[in-house]
Amino acid sequence: MCGIVGYVGPRQATSILIDGLRRMEYRGYDSAGVAVLNGKGIKVQKAEGKLSALVEKIGQETIEGTVGIGHTRWATHGAPTTPNAHPHISGDGRIAIIHNGIVENASSIKKALTQRGHTFASATDTEVLAHLIGEYYQGSLEEAVAAALRDVDGAYGIAVVSADEPDVVVAARKGSPLLVGVGDGEWFVASDASAILEHTRSVVYLDDGEMVVLTRVGYRVRTLEVSRIEKPVNQIEWDLATIERGGYPHFMLKEIFEQPESIENTLRGHLLHEEGSARLSGLNLTDEYLGQMERIIITACGTSWHSALIGEYMLEEMARISVEVEYASEFRYRSPIVDNKTLVIAISQSGETADTLAAIREAKRRGARTVGLVNVVGSTIAREVDGGLYLRAGPEVGVASTKAFTCQVAALALVTLRFARLRHLSVLEGRTFIDALQRIPALIQSILDRAPEIEALAKRCEDATNALYLGRGVNFPVALEGALKLKEISYIHAEGYPAAEMKHGPIALIDENMPVIFIAPKDAVHSKIVSNIEEVKARGGKVIALITEGDTEIEQLADATFPIPETLDLLSPLLTGVPLQLLSYYVAVRRGCNVDQPRNLAKSVTVE
Repeated sequence: MCGIVGYVGPRQATSILIDGLRRMEYRGYDSAGVAVLNGKGIKVQKAEGKLSALVEKIGQETIEGTVGIGHTRWATHGAPTTPNAHPHISGDGRIAIIHNGIVENASSIKKALTQRGHTFASATDTEVLAHLIGEYYQGSLEEAVAAALRDVDGAYGIAVVSADEPDVVVAARKGSPLLVGVGDGEWFVASDASAILEHTRSVVYLDDGEMVVLTRVGYRVRTLEVSRIEKPVNQIEWDLATIERGGYPHFMLKEIFEQPESIENTLRGHLLHEEGSARLSGLNLTDEYLGQMERIIITACGTSWHSALIGEYMLEEMARISVEVEYASEFRYRSPIVDNKTLVIAISQSGETADTLAAIREAKRRGARTVGLVNVVGSTIAREVDGGLYLRAGPEVGVASTKAFTCQVAALALVTLRFARLRHLSVLEGRTFIDALQRIPALIQSILDRAPEIEALAKRCEDATNALYLGRGVNFPVALEGALKLKEISYIHAEGYPAAEMKHGPIALIDENMPVIFIAPKDAVHSKIVSNIEEVKARGGKVIALITEGDTEIEQLADATFPIPETLDLLSPLLTGVPLQLLSYYVAVRRGCNVDQPRNLAKSVTVE
């Protein structure tokens, strides 16, 4: 979850490191630090809090040097304090390390090192690793890092420098993303391409168990055992402008408003109108396999799990195939029943989510075919699955996912269409579905054009301490997602429920102070949700309802409504999700919350 950046080249490193960390601050913002080699040793500067605190410290002195590493932290081991901030140094002060991940056997290593006379200044597992590398150091930083990592259990993305080798940065990964940037006479390492995009578009993606050694004359990739392996150089397609705010006050708002374009990008090139189907060659699934496939498991975390639930409704209704949705964090620990007739679909915006990656590996071990729906090209999940589909949503910087969610639902609609046409769906039904899909971007734009109406509704929620989101059918997962968004960025406790389940407990919480948000388009279960609204009103609850344009019945019942355009029932989450994103955003802004960097959260969860 932390941000890592390293540099070797002719320019002053500090400003390059700080700029890179600024691009990655969404990955962690509890503390930050840099270590720069200045010819006399290692100069380390770090600070608790956001990156601005580090910049202020650095501004009080000059940190010169053309080789260095930088880090922005999301705390795991140890509180977010300056002593726990990275970089950490070895016992003799000659080696500095930054680290993303968790060293699971840090306690036993620390105990052994303490018995040998080591003392520690922090509560982190990273400092233990720094001391371990220091113990192994005998003139080669590369070999010391390889030796230390052979003793480590857990996940890591690391970058290491030594005062005794002032022209070298060594980096390695296992379960945490890391890439090499190849510039013109300069080289970079980073956990995210955004950190180095200003300087180069040429990158090498490291795989688990691989290391890279950066020097002034180039770079070399190896494993912990083998001295050299060849890796392809990839080109990043997007540019720096896509990760700037572009005049919007927050990345989250910008990304909400990008959804018409991002969904068009997800759909582009995949729809076959004449055939009423979808072209998804990247899935690498033959018609023969799809005919033999007996069930689908979709595994994901957080927002991606909510999109997976929507996919379950789509696939079961249109393709008539059994679907289970699993929390990736639980999947591999419960001995799932998986075989070669099971398709496992993993959904992850970053393509690096540790739990989802572990679930995919477990599924493959048990013989399942795996498919990934990810947004980040070259990510670990994208490289490890048997096939997949890129969302093409563009970089998502806001910690609370918005456009990735709707693009995931759109991608699942494509998968559903492809599978359904091979099973029961007619050409005419397929064409109808495609027509509705192609209208979605324009319908979302019509919702966004009315954003001030949602901003006005936010006044009804800003002082709440609790909120309830209720939906039925395919919009039940939208209720879950709406509640999650409100929790994430406004810190209001919110829960999502199937509307009928409200009677089995949550109804006890309803009073005049709790907003109850109904997702109530005019679909097959409309009459049922009208009854649920009546039940809330009878208890004095304040109802805000998302309704289909022209629904006067709920309009007369609810305290406030927001109408959305009509579409197919199964595609309605692509529309109902957007006003809830805007609602959470405007509530958070009115409450003075940091929308793009909500407390305790990070964008990419690369630890279990």
